[in-house]
Amino acid sequence: MTLVLTELPAPTQEAVAATRERVAALHAELPRNQLVVWTAGNVSERVPATSAEVPGLLVIKPSGVSYDELSAENMVVCTLDGAKILDGTPDELTPSSDTAAHAYVYEHMDEVGGVVHTHSTYATAWAARGQEIPCVLTMMADEFGGPVPIGPFAVIGDDSIGRGIVETLQGHRSPAVLMQNHGPFTIGTDARAAVKAAVMVEEVARTVHISRQLGEPLPIEQGLIDSLYARYQNVYGQR
Repeated sequence: MTLVLTELPAPTQEAVAATRERVAALHAELPRNQLVVWTAGNVSERVPATSAEVPGLLVIKPSGVSYDELSAENMVVCTLDGAKILDGTPDELTPSSDTAAHAYVYEHMDEVGGVVHTHSTYATAWAARGQEIPCVLTMMADEFGGPVPIGPFAVIGDDSIGRGIVETLQGHRSPAVLMQNHGPFTIGTDARAAVKAAVMVEEVARTVHISRQLGEPLPIEQGLIDSLYARYQNVYGQR
């Protein structure tokens, strides 16, 4: 079914517009935190549901467009099968090549509202080795609740990457997965949370790598990891 943005209910159009604004603004965080080069990487967010009659939608970066040229107007709106909806974006713009992966995650993980992919240097270096990042930092226990897992090798272009992300993260507390030979994908309740996880996974990947140059990092006892994770997720910060 082909959807036309201007034919959708007004609340849905308003939700799409607000989501496009958020996603466009959050893309600036990727180069600002040195997580991407050139046009690599992408942020997406699920459009909040406004009607049971409207299928699930997501907003994502257009493929191959410079970060300096991104705006709310050129964020691409797609259904959860990865199909671009009409009148939502200039006709000549196509969605990110990772759209099928993002869409698969949204279809199979109801709690996820945002997905981010980068090729950040240190996290991607761990992915190139096919090696998880061990939980040897309290920051990791706080944010990831354990190691950052490694996902399978999967090619770009269909939902293979999405399947690998979902299969790896099911039953795992980590909001990040390192897809083998590819790089990190992160999830969150919204796009901002997924961007934060992308920043954090690069930071811990870098720190643990440097630590390994000095010797073997010391593991953290599982009970302490659980305690640190519970505190950070439920007590830390403002309510």
